[in-house]
Amino acid sequence: MLLYEEVSNRINEMIRQGTYRAGERIPSIRGLSRQMRVSVNTVMEAYAGLENLGVIEARPQSGYYVSASLSKAEQRQAAVQQAVEIAPSSVGSRDMALQVMSCISDPSLVPLGGGIPNTDLTPVAKLNRMLSSEARRFPRQSISYPSPQGHKLLRVQIAKRSLNAGCSLAAEDIVITSGCVEAMNLALQAVCRPGDAVAIGSPVYPTFLKSIQWMGLKVLEIPSNGEGMNLDVLAYVIKSNPVKACITIANFNNPLGTLMPEAKKRELVALLAKQEIPLIEDDVYGDLAYGSNRPPSTRAFDDKGLVLYCSSFSKTLAPGYRVGWIVPGRFREKVVQLKSLLNVGTSSPVQLAIAEFLTNGGYDHHLRSIRRFYARQTAQARESVLRNMPQGVRVSLPEGGYILWVEMPESFDSFKLYEEALQKGIGIAPGTIFTLADRYRNCFRINAAFWSEQTEQAMETLGELAGNLINS
Repeated sequence: MLLYEEVSNRINEMIRQGTYRAGERIPSIRGLSRQMRVSVNTVMEAYAGLENLGVIEARPQSGYYVSASLSKAEQRQAAVQQAVEIAPSSVGSRDMALQVMSCISDPSLVPLGGGIPNTDLTPVAKLNRMLSSEARRFPRQSISYPSPQGHKLLRVQIAKRSLNAGCSLAAEDIVITSGCVEAMNLALQAVCRPGDAVAIGSPVYPTFLKSIQWMGLKVLEIPSNGEGMNLDVLAYVIKSNPVKACITIANFNNPLGTLMPEAKKRELVALLAKQEIPLIEDDVYGDLAYGSNRPPSTRAFDDKGLVLYCSSFSKTLAPGYRVGWIVPGRFREKVVQLKSLLNVGTSSPVQLAIAEFLTNGGYDHHLRSIRRFYARQTAQARESVLRNMPQGVRVSLPEGGYILWVEMPESFDSFKLYEEALQKGIGIAPGTIFTLADRYRNCFRINAAFWSEQTEQAMETLGELAGNLINS
């Protein structure tokens, strides 16, 4: 298949599925060129073909739109596809990690340890106006139980943005969740049963470890490097163990900050697909790339419906709204059923407010602004760590997000540094909470989202404490 045909087919499929409706504007030529990482000429050729078929039409000085002359039968068919009823389907202790995570979330501490975003960047006034206006615009919907799958207005907007991550989604592919953590938990419950083994890149986001253990699952920690999970190790593990699922944060991993290359994402998806092993992806940091192009998700390389793609607006827009989503692939019916059983649905007012912000609030402008901010902050934080920490320190060099992974000399004890830093009113995340094994004792995670004069002074203090521990 030629490249322009692939572009044409993607847009045509999104129109057929109802993501773009008759009379609605589709991405501009330059916009789609950036989203799909193809040349402008390729998009022009694809749009010309769709225009010749009568699927889209050009409007002078305005752009391209889905043809208003699409037959009523075609429109009815798309509506039926979106309204298909969901058939029912059958459905070690980490206290120290919880204690650490609770401590470093204390607002009285200098926030170097948590993974939370900087809420000073949230467009609070605009969101509040939209929350109020949408409640007036949809008075009954805003106080009623939402559909377990979520409000369609929001799902359509997420589907439209899916091209940025290399996907072509329809609203029906998406289930709205209460944050990305719920999305990940739903994914695990959909594909695993107590006693099953889950492979995951290590070091591991602590909440994932707790979720896996609470569900009675076993963990297989796959070592990671600067390009993400070691796929050679993973290939051996899945041949030697009955692995039921794999978890990855391929884009700007927490805590490593690493970005998995596209070729490796494709290889990961193919490796698991051969064994019919579902891949659960947390892409919550994907929109925080420092460069002009957002990296694709692993879902972009999935043609078997085995990738369960999870994300949220918590890191980019409003963490307190707790609005996330999952694209469950072939497990959609099971995920929707689990969602309806666990909490009926995600809060209606915040779904409606975010849908309106995505439509008319300038979300792309907002993203460009916070990307620049986090790029500056993370660079400053990294320089400060290198400047203040003892000789031999190594710091990750992320291309997105706001997380730094700090590696001290092998004999260093970051848990002792964590304890002494608490006494100085500073929170860090010691490496031992990111594993079930006795690893990463010489490492710790730094949050660069709040870098300021205060945090710079805290880093100087942290460097002094680290030096004393090494010399003691």
